[in-house]
Amino acid sequence: MDALDAFLSGPRARGAFLLRSIMSPPWSIRIEDRAPLTVVVLARGDAWIVPDGGEPHELGAGDIALVRGPDPYLVADRPGTPPQVVIHPGQRCTTVAGQSVPESMDLGVRTWGNDSDGASVMFTGTYQADGEVSRRLLTVLPTLIVLRHDEWDCPLIPVLSTEIVKNQPGQEAVLDRLLDLVVIAALRTWFGRTDAPGWYRAHADPVVGPALRLLHNDPARPWTIAALAGEVGISRAALARRFHDLVGEPPIAYLSGWRMTLAADLLREPDATVGSVARKIGFASPFTFSTAFKRHYGMSPQQYRSGPTDAPAA
Repeated sequence: MDALDAFLSGPRARGAFLLRSIMSPPWSIRIEDRAPLTVVVLARGDAWIVPDGGEPHELGAGDIALVRGPDPYLVADRPGTPPQVVIHPGQRCTTVAGQSVPESMDLGVRTWGNDSDGASVMFTGTYQADGEVSRRLLTVLPTLIVLRHDEWDCPLIPVLSTEIVKNQPGQEAVLDRLLDLVVIAALRTWFGRTDAPGWYRAHADPVVGPALRLLHNDPARPWTIAALAGEVGISRAALARRFHDLVGEPPIAYLSGWRMTLAADLLREPDATVGSVARKIGFASPFTFSTAFKRHYGMSPQQYRSGPTDAPAA
């Protein structure tokens, strides 16, 4: 398991919100759903994404945008078009005045818009709950990532366009997995062309890469720098120096952070208990785990589980 695998293989879309929108100008949608991550793929025409307080970005056919929440933003035909619709938490949709959106905007299975023959068609996929995407991954992403159609190659978009309008048994699971794959493809492209975090770059290193995979695959093991160095066949001093140079922190410090990231994701699972999470990440007792978790996040595991989904990340 490499670094990107580790941050995406556990948390994943569960009953994600997916929608095909067909729009004719003028149109503008204000997004206030506080979702941790949203994917917008423009299949036809053009559109603009305008973050609150940020620079507007134009999307053309085949472009993809990843929007990190929870801050509001606009999706519109032009940056200056006043919003007509507001998307609230839970994907509740109203007019700006708070009234229900007209039934005429329902254009079929997972399809919505103001014109069934509209010039702009886009697919929107939303991770609705914290824990579906790793906090440690989210903290390294900018508010908005835009990839142009000629900057990334994803054969899944035609599949998504076909599957999103189907209403068959198991369809939600199919769409969840497609959304995960589209996000992975986009992130892999983005990390490959930007200043990626150290944990991503280091997975290609012949020494640090295997060390990272060992920590990710078996976080509950009582790792020491000596044990890790022995596994990868290098001295403790050489591993510590090389790991710190590439990742930016010592191996055991990285493991501690990874355990807390994993714990935060696991605590959002409906059947998880503090004790079961403690065991999975290598703590001998729920008490010692709770102490470490509170020191890391500023709240107890119980408070984190019952708190808002946009609780602060460490």
